[in-house]
Amino acid sequence: MSEYAIVLNQLTKHYGKHRGISNLNLTVNQGEFFGFIGPNGAGKSTTIRTLMGLIRPSGGNASIFGLDCQSQASVIARDVGYLPSENSYYENMKVRELLQYTADLYAMNCETKMYELSERLNLDLSRKIADLSLGNKKKVGIVSAIMTSPKLLIMDEPTSGLDPLIQQAFYDILKEENNRGTTIFFSSHVLSEVQKLCDRVAILKEGKLMSIQSIRELRESGYKKVSLTTKTPISSDFWELPGIANFSETPDKTSVSFMYNGNITAIIDKLHLLHLDDVLLEEPSLEEIFMHYYE
Repeated sequence: MSEYAIVLNQLTKHYGKHRGISNLNLTVNQGEFFGFIGPNGAGKSTTIRTLMGLIRPSGGNASIFGLDCQSQASVIARDVGYLPSENSYYENMKVRELLQYTADLYAMNCETKMYELSERLNLDLSRKIADLSLGNKKKVGIVSAIMTSPKLLIMDEPTSGLDPLIQQAFYDILKEENNRGTTIFFSSHVLSEVQKLCDRVAILKEGKLMSIQSIRELRESGYKKVSLTTKTPISSDFWELPGIANFSETPDKTSVSFMYNGNITAIIDKLHLLHLDDVLLEEPSLEEIFMHYYE
């Protein structure tokens, strides 16, 4: 078996004039908790559907545990738990019946784990699928993907629709699975979520792989977003400091915002010289990091 859980080799998918993915090269080690991040529409789901053998690539190839994702998809499926970004279920089934159906497909007895996961995620097994909220349907997908104890979990935007308390329970479950040796491929557009969980991240933008970094590297290269208002106008020359990007100011020069990537003490020293009305330092959104760090 391959030392890698996932290998993408020049993986490409075109949809006519619509953007897909282009020449993705990537390896995920066995046992790794790997983040796959990018804004909505970046190509994350296209990549994952190609990995799962649900769509055919236009070029290149992908493998899971050394097996080709197209020609050996049915063999790969035995070792993979998959949560798509959008689920579609048999609406007339009860939750317990649907999860039992999953267990039967894998020819496994998953009852103990099914009950444990459902309890931790506050999922009512007796309810009909048709009566469930979006968040509860997401829980069904999570339990279905994890209860078979797969060697690889592929999760596409898994927390959308989950309330914060359930999200935390879900993170704890994923960490436990990873500690047991499960490889996790975690797609998200929420940078803070990925920073909590993952060892490394691949950053996708407009169908292209921009960067693969460890979380430590990502944090060390991280921008801060600075917004402030002052009692008196400030000359634009005052802000000539290495590491400032996307600078903007109001015509009266009393409100300023910018991205800053540098020694935080240097910018604090600058702020001390001003007569401030208000100041805000915050983590930028993922979209802002894409705009200013990866262009």
